[in-house]
Amino acid sequence: VHITNHDAPVAFPMTMDELKTYDVVLLSDIGANTILLHPDTFARSQRTPNRLKLMKEYVANGGGLAMIGGYLTFQGIDAKGQWSATAVEEALPVNISTTDDRQEVPEGFEPTVRKKGHPILEGIPEQWPWFLGYNKLREKDDADVLLEHEGDPFLAVRTFGKGRTGAFASDCAPHWGSHAFVEWEYYQKFWFQFIQWLGSGR
Repeated sequence: VHITNHDAPVAFPMTMDELKTYDVVLLSDIGANTILLHPDTFARSQRTPNRLKLMKEYVANGGGLAMIGGYLTFQGIDAKGQWSATAVEEALPVNISTTDDRQEVPEGFEPTVRKKGHPILEGIPEQWPWFLGYNKLREKDDADVLLEHEGDPFLAVRTFGKGRTGAFASDCAPHWGSHAFVEWEYYQKFWFQFIQWLGSGR
């Protein structure tokens, strides 16, 4: 199920029963306030559920959650993502900067494998395609960093309560996610195995 950013303030699940119909939630290029502030709260000053806390509870009870990098995830451009110091950050395998965390790499770079043998990377070669940027993150003490770039976590995962979380520091699409990555023969396999691992806590 794909929910666009402009639909998310209303369409993103409001209750645990709604959220539990999904095995995994992926957040990509969407700011925290888009989900936190339902129009009933933002425009009408009414009380509504805190959906960031709801996601944390969802993971603790066995759900899967991952954040994918970009200009509005993690902290993003001009720190407008606003995911730092939220309940979602508490569940993720990384700590998020309080400032703009974008690392633009116009010359391109290839992430390197830090931890071999993880199910997410099974059958995927160690030589990855190049990327053009990422969000600079810091792994938590109990995180497993599978891919890195110059010491920064590029793909990190973690068990949180009964569930699992992940952080992919670059984008799944251009511009950071290069055409070399998007058209990579292992692109679908990687995302399938990532989602499958995240959802196996259920």
